[in-house]
Amino acid sequence: MRILATTLACLSLLSMAAGAQVQQTGDYLSRMDVSGDGKVSLAEYLEWMGYAFTRMDRDGDGVLSPAEQPGGRGKPITRAAHRAQLTERFRKQDANGDGTLSVKELAAPPR
Repeated sequence: MRILATTLACLSLLSMAAGAQVQQTGDYLSRMDVSGDGKVSLAEYLEWMGYAFTRMDRDGDGVLSPAEQPGGRGKPITRAAHRAQLTERFRKQDANGDGTLSVKELAAPPR
């Protein structure tokens, strides 16, 4: 649960860092879709979602200490654990199992 809260905080930081506010799911897809193929691969998803983790990890040790997390408390979270949680969420959102997220899949909550 703590990893999910950190992931949500990462999304919030990421949207602030992106400059312009994202208004629609298609906006997220276009920013995440580095290859420009109209869908988001796992690698693109992890890169986008991992950016905020890097910004939060002020000492650069690959672990979000309680002090680096929203609220300043919680268990330490490693980059590997964060990526594993993101990968699990990606796979749940990939409803058709093709290894990519469409706009519709990206907008849907993980199952």
